[in-house]
Amino acid sequence: MRIKLDISAIRQSTWSQVGIRFVCGGLITAATGIIAKEYGPGIAGLFLAFPAILPAGATLIEKHETQRKERAGLHGSVRARKAVAADAAGAAMGSIGLLAFAVLITVFIPSHQPWAVIVLATITWMAVSFLVWRLCRKIPAAVRRRTS
Repeated sequence: MRIKLDISAIRQSTWSQVGIRFVCGGLITAATGIIAKEYGPGIAGLFLAFPAILPAGATLIEKHETQRKERAGLHGSVRARKAVAADAAGAAMGSIGLLAFAVLITVFIPSHQPWAVIVLATITWMAVSFLVWRLCRKIPAAVRRRTS
């Protein structure tokens, strides 16, 4: 799958769908605040890294893909599941990059210029996420070659 920016999806979204995303994100953020109050910021930080709009985004992707295929006269549930799976895989890859970001922030913020650490950690986040994506693209091809 190629990475691309598709702004036409913005025009396809309704206000209720945007509202669902904000509500899900707000609920996850509020739940993180409750966890922080109960168990402390160290534990809550783990939950704060959760992609807040992933659940809402997944349901909306599934709905859009199914509707798109049905307009073409096809059954779109398989395509919708694949699209949601690709979105979730991308979120997981980004989360691995986020882990690298968190490690750099934790290690270097106390002893270095905060702005420089944030810039370096952000670049590292993007680089690690990209490298994980590239590795995941190569693994299936390597597995296919070994099994054939």
